[in-house]
Amino acid sequence: MSGPDPSPAAFPTALTELTGVRYPIVQTGMGWVAGPRLVSASANAGALGVLASATMTVEQLRAAVREVKSRTDAPFGVNLRADAGDAADRVRIIVEEGVRVASFALAPSKDLIARLKDAGVVVIPSIGARRHAEKVAAWGADAVMVQGGEGGGHTGEVATTVLLPQVVDAVDIPVIAAGGFHDGRGLLAALAFGAAGIGMGTRFLLTSDSTVPDAVKAKYLAATVKDVTVTTRVDGLPHRMLRTAMVDSLERSGRVTSLLRAARHASAFRKESGASWPRLVRDGLAMKHGKELSWSQVLLAANTPMLLKASLVEGRTDIGVMASGQVAGLIEDLPSCSELVERVIGEARAALRTLPGAS
Repeated sequence: MSGPDPSPAAFPTALTELTGVRYPIVQTGMGWVAGPRLVSASANAGALGVLASATMTVEQLRAAVREVKSRTDAPFGVNLRADAGDAADRVRIIVEEGVRVASFALAPSKDLIARLKDAGVVVIPSIGARRHAEKVAAWGADAVMVQGGEGGGHTGEVATTVLLPQVVDAVDIPVIAAGGFHDGRGLLAALAFGAAGIGMGTRFLLTSDSTVPDAVKAKYLAATVKDVTVTTRVDGLPHRMLRTAMVDSLERSGRVTSLLRAARHASAFRKESGASWPRLVRDGLAMKHGKELSWSQVLLAANTPMLLKASLVEGRTDIGVMASGQVAGLIEDLPSCSELVERVIGEARAALRTLPGAS
């Protein structure tokens, strides 16, 4: 077991003070990617590693948390789906295992926030609009992560440079900026906007500590900014990913083909997760957020992880999808998490020294 230097935070901000990490950098909770190996490597590097739990059963989550704890003494977090049918069970594991941070892809309820905070867990929901940040702040969230439209996976239309200052001005809790970050210049820019740190997903996916197959990483590294697109044909919601033959196929598919594919993937996910058909449908409906989705999209909303697993775990990019931020087009190497974090902090300090009036 290893952990970061016990000395005070090397780059202190409100985020490092809140979470106890050395650097104001968050490795975001990416399904099938943010497992124990990546999370512990990120934590040992001084960042906040976040374990992705949506693609795990409850039992697997507890085992994964314990594995991370066996690899590091540093603080880390777990990302949850607040609308999942077994969210209460997952929260119980976080509390029982002494996890430092709970992050959420969707806004948790006021009661769920209170339960976690009463147990001493730091609550950090991810949001994509100012009004959502205002809501969770009023409910007691300790911080928020703001993802602009550049970010990978489910995303919005507003760029980080526009959304971030809106949220910083609207709430009085620490704000973490995500979407478009990969280096120290980005960290410094986010801090200048008023953020307390940055979240990076694609950049941590493209490290030597990531378990994503090397052949898949090579496809990310070869991508240009124009190779990253947004499609609604995966689950009815805007989803940023690499444009591949599979994505083109999804966008050409008719209604019947989409329904058959959705049913097949839903069946596979049900076996993978142990979920019942009623729960799959409930989770799919919960992800609709009031949008008019077809039944095939409802099923896909419940089992989109299977499309991600095909690529990110099995290396089958011909039948899977690859969530990606636009920043993939700027990344050219695969450092370790330690090398990456030290590089980002070094670049931020160097950039700071070049500013007028800097000493």
